[in-house]
Amino acid sequence: MNFDFSLIISSIPLLLEGLGLTIQLWVISGVLGLLLAIGLMLMRISGKWFLYAPAMIYIYIFRGTPILVQLFIIYHGLPQVEFIRESFLWVVLREPFGCGILALTLNTGAYVSEILRGGVIGVPKGLGEAGAALGLSKVQRFIYITTPLAVRLAIPAYSNDVISLMKSTALVSTITLLDMMGIARVIVSETYAPYEIFISLMIIYLVITWATQKAFAVFERRMSRHIIQ
Repeated sequence: MNFDFSLIISSIPLLLEGLGLTIQLWVISGVLGLLLAIGLMLMRISGKWFLYAPAMIYIYIFRGTPILVQLFIIYHGLPQVEFIRESFLWVVLREPFGCGILALTLNTGAYVSEILRGGVIGVPKGLGEAGAALGLSKVQRFIYITTPLAVRLAIPAYSNDVISLMKSTALVSTITLLDMMGIARVIVSETYAPYEIFISLMIIYLVITWATQKAFAVFERRMSRHIIQ
């Protein structure tokens, strides 16, 4: 088998044509997933069973099943339901892009909610008691004491999930979207050179991962700037 290094170099610009779609999927689902995660986290720590139980069931389902299965159910299954086609959801679900965003959002929301909850639980209770002694309300203690510390504690795990989400965007190529993976599959079908093409794609993903890790490292250092080393 002849390995064509020049094909790796020439393929990278072609693959980068799908970078815009990859970033759109990543950013939109990441933001929506974070908002969903915050809501789920608040339900989990509310102490009220009628909020706690639905959040637990949701998280168990989306963390306990493969995201590819979730994507296929949303793309192939939900459009078959008549009331879905007649509702406002059809505006989103009639296009592969909307289905991809929805699947990625629902999946990452479940994981991030547990990351945020772990950060909240990790804050020493004594700090909250000190805030109460100073006359702060429960809401004020959560906003001004718990939240900043929980964010700092959650950053390492959250950065891993953000990177995992970026890699998960490649799955949308299975529902006809031409992100970087989708373009790679098209090129492979034309060149019959899977090794070179997928190595080119791997290089791009590695660069994005490296840049993301560096960005989160800077953010983590800023959040920890008041800590005495």
